[in-house]
Amino acid sequence: MGIVEAIILGIIEGVTEFLPVSSTAHLTIAEKLFGHSINSPDVVAFTAIIQIGAVLATLVYFRQDIWRIVTGWLRGLTNSSQRQGDYRFGWAVIIGSVPIAIVGLLFKDKVEHNLRSLWLVSTALVLWSVVMWWADRTAKQNRHEKDTTWRDTLIIGLTQCLALIPGVSRSGATMSAGLFRGLDRVAVTRLSFFLSIPALLAAGLLEATSKSSDISNGVGWTATLIATVVSFIVAYGSIAWLLNFIAKHSFNVFIVYRIILGLGLILLLASGVLSAH
Repeated sequence: MGIVEAIILGIIEGVTEFLPVSSTAHLTIAEKLFGHSINSPDVVAFTAIIQIGAVLATLVYFRQDIWRIVTGWLRGLTNSSQRQGDYRFGWAVIIGSVPIAIVGLLFKDKVEHNLRSLWLVSTALVLWSVVMWWADRTAKQNRHEKDTTWRDTLIIGLTQCLALIPGVSRSGATMSAGLFRGLDRVAVTRLSFFLSIPALLAAGLLEATSKSSDISNGVGWTATLIATVVSFIVAYGSIAWLLNFIAKHSFNVFIVYRIILGLGLILLLASGVLSAH
């Protein structure tokens, strides 16, 4: 993989990781357009590894919140009188992260090899847009981040498992589930960021260690590291923009974009301009 290619893919990852438009779908489409085999082990690993850059951007951006939650959770473990908001929220994030860890490990091979078809990507983009539209339309938004419980994050975490299907979108799945639970848009967006940390970091590190030789003999570690650094820089700006945007707008712009992208991809596949694999 060339340096320019790596930079472009890093930008795509950084921009789309936290938007409810599916970063994996965008990376898969871009990798296909660049002529890569999207089912190749090195390309699959590359796609997961460069997400680490976006995770690091989350850690830096929310460092004060994360430190407060972690220290509050640790204090609550040894002192029952300290088991207040941050302690409960810490457990909520942990519980919400368990489902995707279990499902991801159990179905790792199927996800990497059987769910990379562009037909599936395009279909998921369109169909999950309907779910997002319904969630956004019916959202009560009468609960806030401080009201989040372990039941909320468990349900959101279970829904996050659907994001293993490229095109659904991890953030789109978690945000939709949160809205169905009555949480406001800013709360579900921030919660989506927190839940992304263990999920994406674990997936990226697992691929980096288990597919190291595939990367070396395929896309190359230089391109992978460059794309990861670029994704970190771009994702940091994307986080700030998204939080500001969501505070004032609905998800409609993302829903319309997803449908246009999905239908456009279906037309390209049906006309033979693109192949599914």
